This record gives sequence, structure tokens and C-alpha cells, in this order.
Amino acid sequence: MLSQVYCSRFQPFRQRLLPWVQFSALSRSHRIQASAIRHVRSWSNIPFITVPLSRAHGKSFAHRSELKHAKRIVVKLGSAVVTRGDECGLALGRLASIVEQVSVLQNQGREMMLVTSGAVAFGKQRLRHEILLSQSVRQALHSGQNQLKEMAIPVLEARACAAAGQSGLMALYEAMFTQYSICAAQILVTNLDFHDEQKRRNLNGTLHELLRMNIVPIVNTNDAVVPPAEPNSDLQGVNVISVKDNDSLAARLAVEMKTDLLIVLSDVEGLFDSPPGSDDAKLIDIFYPGDQQSVTFGTKSRVGMGGMEAKVKAALWALQGGTSVVIANGTHPKVSGHVITDIVEGKKVGTFFSEVKPAGPTVEQQGEMARSGGRMLATLEPEQRAEIIHHLADLLTDQRDEILLANKKDLEEAEGRLAAPLLKRLSLSTSKLNSLAIGLRQIAASSQDSVGRVLRRTRIAKNLELEQVTVPIGVLLVIFESRPDCLPQVAALAIASGNGLLLKGGKEATHSNRILHLLAQEALSIHGVKEAIQLVNTREEVEDLCRLDKMIDLIIPRGSSQLVRDIQKAAKGIPVMGHSEGICHMYVDSEASVDKVTRLVRDSKCEYPAACNALETLLIHRDLLRTPLFDQIIDMLRVEQVKIHAGPKFASYLTFSPSEVKSLRTEYGDLELCIEVVDSVQEAIDHIHKYGSSHTDVIITENEKTAEFFLQHVDSACVFWNASTRFSDGYRFGLGAEVGISTSRIHARGPVGLEGLLTTKWLLRGQDHVVSDFSEHGSLKYLHENLPVPQRNTN
Repeated sequence: MLSQVYCSRFQPFRQRLLPWVQFSALSRSHRIQASAIRHVRSWSNIPFITVPLSRAHGKSFAHRSELKHAKRIVVKLGSAVVTRGDECGLALGRLASIVEQVSVLQNQGREMMLVTSGAVAFGKQRLRHEILLSQSVRQALHSGQNQLKEMAIPVLEARACAAAGQSGLMALYEAMFTQYSICAAQILVTNLDFHDEQKRRNLNGTLHELLRMNIVPIVNTNDAVVPPAEPNSDLQGVNVISVKDNDSLAARLAVEMKTDLLIVLSDVEGLFDSPPGSDDAKLIDIFYPGDQQSVTFGTKSRVGMGGMEAKVKAALWALQGGTSVVIANGTHPKVSGHVITDIVEGKKVGTFFSEVKPAGPTVEQQGEMARSGGRMLATLEPEQRAEIIHHLADLLTDQRDEILLANKKDLEEAEGRLAAPLLKRLSLSTSKLNSLAIGLRQIAASSQDSVGRVLRRTRIAKNLELEQVTVPIGVLLVIFESRPDCLPQVAALAIASGNGLLLKGGKEATHSNRILHLLAQEALSIHGVKEAIQLVNTREEVEDLCRLDKMIDLIIPRGSSQLVRDIQKAAKGIPVMGHSEGICHMYVDSEASVDKVTRLVRDSKCEYPAACNALETLLIHRDLLRTPLFDQIIDMLRVEQVKIHAGPKFASYLTFSPSEVKSLRTEYGDLELCIEVVDSVQEAIDHIHKYGSSHTDVIITENEKTAEFFLQHVDSACVFWNASTRFSDGYRFGLGAEVGISTSRIHARGPVGLEGLLTTKWLLRGQDHVVSDFSEHGSLKYLHENLPVPQRNTN
């Protein structure tokens, strides 16, 4: 009877464990055979990459971007990461994900080691089953089934749980790693193994031999025999650290094995400047030795022996020993599946411990400075903001030689690395600087009543008046490639609109951007708001900047369509203003003027083919084929050395056609053009809606009715009649400059100038008004009268 009860009570547990044990029984020869093909495999959705991994140990990495060069890595799994929420049993899905990431890195040629908790939780699960089994049998024999509900489980001693769970935990790891053709080995240690010189050498030799054989060591404190740690007896020096928990064990192991990187996974995102969950708690991106005084530690996690203070002490000890450390969250369901690989790739995850403090402020500090500086900027008088912009315009011409010299350095360094269209974007000239200065003065003139302008006034009731007024958006992040002339334009628009500004330029324009930013700050200094505009010079990746949702209110990308798409994908919780593609169309109607067509097509395609407002697809009415007008268009394109791609219908009309287009939805950005044939203006509109990007589209015709039909029905940001696509530009629209061209349908569309960088707020002025006064039996009634709005100054 006892065996029957045992089997039935343990059947779910056995069924769950059996597959893992069966996996671990795979033959050693199978593993060796599988490991021979590791270098050509990729696992799951995590890419297989190859990076140079050799480096001299002795000094930790100074920057996150260097972590991809880590060769030997220790991953410490805290109890909260490994165990379930009820603390009885393991979080199998989370553990499987961690094993997958470790396997990916191991198969990249790295040397991975695990320091893991979980034996106590696994053993607690087994012992609970044993106790329940024993109690149920005894009570069934002596008290009857009616007493089973009153069974109580006694407090389980941790050492007994560890002893019962260690073998099952290792069997589970072995089975999981076997799925990736990786062998794992268990090592149990105590404090004595590090302090006894002979045992220390033996441990060191064992670990090195396992790593040499491409085996992942899984290390844990031998909790079945380890004595309680003495308080305040550890972390007194590089050679003195007691193994009182897995945090100190991981640090000791990392230093002992000359590890490049220690990843400590816990149940919090990293290190905060105050206990997580408190109102003012901020995640610390980079922690430096000596910063402990600025941190307030909270309580330890729900399980395990160490709290965050223990993790920080262990991390600093490892850092002192030459190992880089990152503390991150290994439990969050949205990030736990890639947290380890993200850290190794240098992404901004968790808290990175570094001994090298940057020369300037962090990007978080720059964001705070831009926020406070922007608010000060918004409080200036309109004349003061205009004065700043005028001063910046003067500096662009007065400091022309210094700017062009810096730009020359960028061009020399980019020679041979950038394509010709990008080099053209990178280049500055005297004429460009003069045009910039003119555009800035236009912005200054239009900024006189931008911030604080009253848009609507309403009398809600007697002595209760409501106003809607314009205000800055907040902090803008503008990311631009190969376009140093973008910096003063965007800076002037941010100044005029009272917005704080973070600028992230391409490294190919480093010298140009630096001097232009210095000039912008010099102009801002005349009214004490120098910090409102910040140039991000740190090694932050664009993806990391897009995660600063508490500091940035709007992201504006200026660059390639790929850049815009990447930013739109990476931005989490921050709106992105921009367009992913500039697929501009021009439709040549059957009633188009011969004199106008070639001029408009040439200017739209050939004047600056790399621009986002350059022509990419030419739609020609079928009646124009085999006419002198059509021949003139083709001859002009041939003279301009434009490569023609034939659309499907156009190719069907030709005996010998140009190369057929691969996709009708292509932005070439070069001297290439798609030509397609349509039967009517409606077909042209349908084509534009299907293959266009809602950027800029043009009709060439002398028929006003046809033109108006096109203008009203094409759903794009800019729609023109008998004008070049290249007019789609803030400067040419008279906006002074633009931060970009938006194809979105919310807030701003088309060339975005000053107006697009403003939002609104509501101001209500009353005299002791309460809503209850307007109830059915109240004393007041709503009036909702429109009041006159102050006239806008257009001078």
C-alpha cells in the first residue's frame, strides 16, 4: 500500500523530471560528434556571431561596448531567478532560456561558467512531497480520510533541502545543456576550498581543465555542510573574501579564474540610487567605486542569502580584481530571454560597474540638463530667444574658416569609407553656411509669438475663462547621419520653440558637429541657457538612447530610411517623428506641357538624388508612349546618366526594355529611376497609394480640373502641381528650416518647422468655482462662449 501511494503521489513529479533525466543519458560520443559542428550552428532566435575574444586579463573593461570581447564569463543566477514564486521548485521556463543563452555564447568560442542557486528550492519541493506522503499514509491508517485537510508541513532545514535537491538540480542542468550538444559538470565548494592553498590549487586546476575540454562548470556552495557565515568578516581585501553566499562565491570564482566578465542576475533591473519602488528611485547605468555613499540599500530579495548591498560589495571586489561586472534582472519575462546575450553585446542593460569615469556627463545627466535648460529657455522673452538665434547665425559666418577646417578633417577621414552621395551630405561650404545663416534669421523672425500664443479662448461661466496656449514639447532627441548642417538648423528650431535638445550625430561628422555645437552653446550663453542643447558624445548606441522614455519626449531621426526604421523599432514609449522612406512619384498626364516635363523631371531626379524628396518613380500616361515628349524624357535621363528600371506594364510595351524593376516600392537615393505606365489619373493615384510612402507626389498637366482632382485625392504629406518634388523642404516652404519631413498623420505632417515642435496646454482662471455649482440644482450655468483671440504678430 505504501508503494502504491508513493507512486501515485509522485507521478506528476516523476513525469516532469523523467524527460530531463533521459536527455542526460545521451552517450558521450554523441556529444562529441555534435560539438564538432557547433561552429556552424545558430540557436533559436539568437544570432550566431563571431567576435575577437582574446585580451590580456588584469584590467576590467572601461565601457559597455567592450564587453563583446569578453572571452571568459561567469553568470551568477540568484535564488529569485532560479526559483518559482512559491519558493518550492524551479522556474523551468526561465532556467531553460538562461541555458539557451549560455549555450549560444559557449558555441561562439567563449568560456562560460555558472554559479547557481536552486538546490534548496528543488530539495524543498522533494521533501514536501515526502512529508505529505508520509503524513497522508499515517493519517489514512490512524485517523481516516477526514483529517487529511489538517496536515501541516513543518519548517524545512535548509541544509537538508540542499542535500535532497542538489542531484536533481544538476540532472536538470545536464539535460538542458545536452539539447545544445554541451556537456556540463558540477562543482560544490565551501569557504575552505578557497582559503586552503592546496584545495584552492586543485579547484583552479579542475576548472581550467573543464574549460579546456569545452565543458561548462556549474558551481554552487555546498549548502548541505557549509556553516553560517560570520558577519562582516568578508570583503576585506583582494585575497580575503568568505564564501557566505553565491554573490561572494561568484566574485571569488571570477577573480580566481581571471574572468573577463561577471554577470549577476537578480530580481531587480540593477542598482538604484534608492530602494526600488520608492518614488525617486533611479536605475544607475554605470556604478563607480566610491559611489556607495550615494546609494540607499533596501531589504534583500524574497529568497537567497544576499541582498543588493552584498551584490554591490561582491561586484566591487571582483572589479578590483580585474573583472568587469553587470548586475541585471533575470526574472522579467520581456527581457530574461535575451538579457545575458544583450549584456555581452554591450547593450544598456542593468548596472555596469566601471573603474573609469567619463570625462563629461553621462547621457542621463545630459538629458536632465536639457530638460532644465529647456524650461529656462521657454521662460525667456520671445525677443531673447530670437537674439540667441541671430547670434548663432552671425557665428556661422564669422567662424566660417574654423567650421570648414573641422569639416575638412571629417571629409579626409571619410574618404574611401563613405559613398559619394553620403560624402556630399557630409560636405560643408561657404554657400551652405550662408544659406544656413539666412534660414536661421527666418526662424528668428517667425519665433516672436511661437511659445505662449493663445489659440482659443472660452468663457465657461461668469468669471471662469479657459485658454488654450502653445508650449514646447519638452526634450527632443534628434539623431542625424552625415549631415552637420542639420545641427544648427535643429538647434535654432529648438531655441525658437523653447525645447531642450539632445543631439546624436554620426561619427563621420565628429569634428564638424563638435564645433557647431560649441557655437550653439556660445549663442545660448548670452542669456544663461547654455545647457539647453546637449551633444551626446558618449558611446551610447542609438538603441540605448531610444529607451530613455523618462527623459525624452520626441525622437526625430534625420538620415537613411534604414536609420528611421531602426529607430521606430527601437523606440519604446517615445513617439518618433519622421518618415521611413521617401518614395516620391511624378505623374506625367496626357495633357502635360512639353516645355515643362523635362525640366521638372531633371530637377526632381538629378539635382540631388540622395535627398529624401528626390523623384524615385515616374508615372507616364499611356498615350504619351512613342511620342516626341516621351523620347525627350528618355534622352534627358540618358544624358544625365540615370539608370532606368522598367515597371511591369512599361516593360510589356517594349521589345528591348531596361532591367525590370525588382520592386515598385524602392527608394534608390541615387541616379536610378523607375518608369511605369498608367492609363489614367485615377490609376496613377491608385499606384501612388499602393507603392508610395506618403511623402511627396507631383502631377504635371495643363488641365486644371485633372490637377485639382489629383491634389485632393492623393493622400500624401506634400502634393504638388507642375512643381519639382525638391520643393518639399522647410527652407523652401519659408519655415526657415526643418527638423525633418514627417509622413505620420498625428501632430505634424510634411516639412516640420517651428509649429511642429509645439504642443498645447489649457489655462483655466476662476474665482472659487466648483463643479457642484453647475449641477441640476446648482446656482450656475455653463455659458461656453467663444472669446476673441489676440491677433498673431505676422511681421
